[in-house]
Amino acid sequence: MDRLNRSEWSSGLLDRRQWFTWTKYGLGGAALAALLAQEGRVAAAPVPGQAEDLPPHHAPRAKRAIHICLTGGLSQVDSFDYKPALEKFHGKTLSSEEKPDVFFGKVGLLRKNDWAFHQHGASGLWISDLFPHLARMADELTVIRSMVADTSNHTPATFQENTGFRLNGFPVLGAWLSFGMGCETDELPAYVVIPDARGVPAGGSINWTNGFLPAQHQGVVIRSQGTPIDDLFPAQARTATTEQASRGLLDALNRRHLADHGEEDELAARIRSYQLAAKMQMAVPDVARLDDETQTTHDLYGLHGEKTGDFGRACLLTRRLLERGVRFVQLFAGGAFGSPRINWDGHENMVANHGQEAARIDQPVAALLKDLRQRGMLDDTLVLFTSEFGRTPFTQADSDQLGEGRDHNQYGFSVWLAGAGLKHGMAYGATDEIGWKSVEKPVPWPDFHATVLHLLGIDHERLTYYHNGIQRRLTNVHGHVIHDLLA
Repeated sequence: MDRLNRSEWSSGLLDRRQWFTWTKYGLGGAALAALLAQEGRVAAAPVPGQAEDLPPHHAPRAKRAIHICLTGGLSQVDSFDYKPALEKFHGKTLSSEEKPDVFFGKVGLLRKNDWAFHQHGASGLWISDLFPHLARMADELTVIRSMVADTSNHTPATFQENTGFRLNGFPVLGAWLSFGMGCETDELPAYVVIPDARGVPAGGSINWTNGFLPAQHQGVVIRSQGTPIDDLFPAQARTATTEQASRGLLDALNRRHLADHGEEDELAARIRSYQLAAKMQMAVPDVARLDDETQTTHDLYGLHGEKTGDFGRACLLTRRLLERGVRFVQLFAGGAFGSPRINWDGHENMVANHGQEAARIDQPVAALLKDLRQRGMLDDTLVLFTSEFGRTPFTQADSDQLGEGRDHNQYGFSVWLAGAGLKHGMAYGATDEIGWKSVEKPVPWPDFHATVLHLLGIDHERLTYYHNGIQRRLTNVHGHVIHDLLA
């Protein structure tokens, strides 16, 4: 005690140097310090790769998040944005003074919704028959019907959805959360990505990049079926003595290199990745052992369904990862573009495309919400359900034709949130009478991201990283918290 300034001690905070000064005088002190750290009583000084202005900046409503990312463009007028006027205008020409600027330049006749809408739950929220299972969870949802994006091109639109910028090279939301919040466990990464079992989205790993943040904050891919992570175990069995000796040698070489050349982000990140991998060898097989769950849980998620099995495993794996301290899990529903389509890009035939994709995820996503609620986890978990943009209320066809598909629509689309700190069973904002453009309370991605960070206890203007002469942040120079969504 005498070795520490008493004013520093009474403040309840010890920096890194003071902590080591105190703990070196007794094992009991070190044990107590570990317990205090778990309770947030001891603050470590910033370390490389960690945000300096450490969150929480205010009392968080959520401590972890799930992001379900629908690649390709979910049609808002067929899912969460009911437009009765489309029935009246079905088959008619869009009455507009300006020709709509759409991605493929074909503006066909107006088309009514392909799935009937009904009001659901005590809230009476309008949801279509495209998502019958999710409709039963209507009172958990907070729907934003007035999202807007800056582009209708898939790749830059997906970048903006995940990073706030249309260009690649910027950190995604999960990387920012890893950087700012760290992880609740040292056995698993802070940020885990579960791609669609059919393939990764266009651009591959750029969709979960750390960008200019330290390399340790990149998303770690875990598969929902088959081998969870490649090369987690050595190809040939080794004795414990050999394994320990090889790791000791590698550690010594790395430390010598760092001593000679200084802290180097890529090498430091690689060292940490090896350390994490050693712990993941025990943790990952356990967390991926879905057979440990009851048959009731398997049935809830549709694990044995021909259509729901893949995404059901991804959603159940997500819940198990959160239970073990992972901070942010991102699930992709939809892979790369091509033929046949394995995403939500319904240019040719909406019924075939969206019907196929919704059948894969509807039951599993609803099950995830229900399971989290039953376990008391939804009270401090934030769930995001987004797509890079929506689809047009008119068909993608020649001007005098009523096609079966819809083009991209950046001007007005729907996303939803669920869980901690939100008003539930409500819809925010509105598009025009046919569901083309946002006309009431438009929400750009910076506002969405600012609100997500706020719910996690983070001031979006304070979570920054100095890069190329600029204090960068997820929301760039924009962003306002949408307080009307908050409970």
